[in-house]
Amino acid sequence: MRVDIEDLGAHRGGRPVVSGVSVSVPSGTVLGLLGPNGSGKSTLLRAVSGIASPSSGRVRLDGADIASLSRREVALRVAVMTQEHSEEFEIPVLDMVLLGRIPHGHGFGRDTGRDTAVAMEALDRVGGAELAHRSFSALSGGERQRVLFARALAQETPVLVLDEPTNHLDIAHQLELLDLVRTAGRTAVVALHDLNLAARSCDAVGVLAGGRMAALGAPEEVLTTGLIRSAFDVDSTAVAHPDSGRRHFIFDSRTSTRRREDAAPTTPSPEGITLP
Repeated sequence: MRVDIEDLGAHRGGRPVVSGVSVSVPSGTVLGLLGPNGSGKSTLLRAVSGIASPSSGRVRLDGADIASLSRREVALRVAVMTQEHSEEFEIPVLDMVLLGRIPHGHGFGRDTGRDTAVAMEALDRVGGAELAHRSFSALSGGERQRVLFARALAQETPVLVLDEPTNHLDIAHQLELLDLVRTAGRTAVVALHDLNLAARSCDAVGVLAGGRMAALGAPEEVLTTGLIRSAFDVDSTAVAHPDSGRRHFIFDSRTSTRRREDAAPTTPSPEGITLP
């Protein structure tokens, strides 16, 4: 399913956070959203997923304005994994994953055999089958992340919106989760902090700065030492991976105030970009 974000603006807490963001994400593409804290990643994802209405612009799913769809219609198209959830939610893990089946028409407590099979398959895919009968509140942070991703998978939507899905995960599970995103065959918009992980796992990356899309395109084209300096205020060194040749970054130090003031902007402010 194609996702089109058109001149989108969004407020949070009564103040503008995202402004003038336009990007078209083709079906099956994994778009990674990068940017410093406070750059607007989570706010943009809330608007893209239909959790919050944009203050301007629109989001289209295969041409349909998300604002014109019912909550159930949106939930059948977009599964969301946010950073905001109760860590003390007293519910068995399997029931937590089964919440992803509600849009399919049965509702919590009225799950069919297929619903349970889909939920267990999702748990197995994230390496969490053994957690099925444990309480969600008793899990570690990393285990919770895997369960919440399993819930998103169990929703069986063509679009995934994932906000920092690798939080609390060890490196093995970070790689495993993002490989699952890549191989799921779904359109995905994923907010990440790890630039090297994004370069490895995403078809395209967009860098938000000050609520605007500062750069967008293939990771090898967008991610440069200049971009990292201008968007993140960090000096870095680019090195080639000895096997793949893929560019990786070693982060050296915070860019000094004087150098930040003197540096010329190195990132464009694209409008209406369409990914290849």
